[in-house]
Amino acid sequence: MRYFFSILILFLLLTAVACKKSFSAKDSDALVKVGSKTLYRNDLEGNIPAGLSKEDSTIAAENFIHSWVVDALLYDIASKNLNDKESIDRLVEEYRKSLLIYQYEEQLVNEKLSNEIDEQSLSDYYNQNKDNLKLERPLVKGLFLKVPATAPQLNEIRTWYKLINSSSRENLENYCLNNAATFNYFADKWTDFNDVINYFPKELLSGQDIKAQKQTIEKQDDKNVYFLNITDCLQEGDNTPYEYAKPTIREILINQRRIDFLKKTKDDLYQRAINRSEIQFYSE
Repeated sequence: MRYFFSILILFLLLTAVACKKSFSAKDSDALVKVGSKTLYRNDLEGNIPAGLSKEDSTIAAENFIHSWVVDALLYDIASKNLNDKESIDRLVEEYRKSLLIYQYEEQLVNEKLSNEIDEQSLSDYYNQNKDNLKLERPLVKGLFLKVPATAPQLNEIRTWYKLINSSSRENLENYCLNNAATFNYFADKWTDFNDVINYFPKELLSGQDIKAQKQTIEKQDDKNVYFLNITDCLQEGDNTPYEYAKPTIREILINQRRIDFLKKTKDDLYQRAINRSEIQFYSE
């Protein structure tokens, strides 16, 4: 069997797998047959990741063929020997029915329902529910800067990064363009504190540094100097600010609109069937 696989895989590599050609089902060559099931060359090709070396492609193809053969053998045995086939058939039919209904509902939603939510609806929902929209993690505003340890004007940077104004921001942006530095300005946008603190190598941070609070932080390692100025912060459990909550609110409203739409569609469908006498109820 091992010899067979080696010859088979070598043939595949020379003809299909290595160059990833496409074949249609009708002109693909049969590779393996188990009972009434046949594995074709294009089936195998579609399951071999692109970019593998010749050796890795051989191994992947051999593993796939072996797995396919074992599954086919097990399926054949199970089909012949399973006692409760009717239960399996019912489960398959129930799954098929659920899948068809789900796909049709998704089609209806995509065709009939817009995902656009106007600003007023977002604002209204926020104002009505803001006390229930609590932060699960701290948020901060500020700026972060990383520059090479050998960069010039470090003293100027130490002044600029502490001043959150248009002039200092412009100075830092111009500096970064000329000195291969990283500059992230989020003084006007609430940002996850965990994302911000991850800009630093972990070994440079102290317990005080990882607290979400108004502070300036300067750290240095062998390669870079890191600057952070947190100008504002919100803690876990605080009300979520509107701009930060908007994506979540939009998803909530879209989902609610989807639920309402599908409910109305089902109710209308039922009522039309009643009106047309398409449903017959039998009484005892």
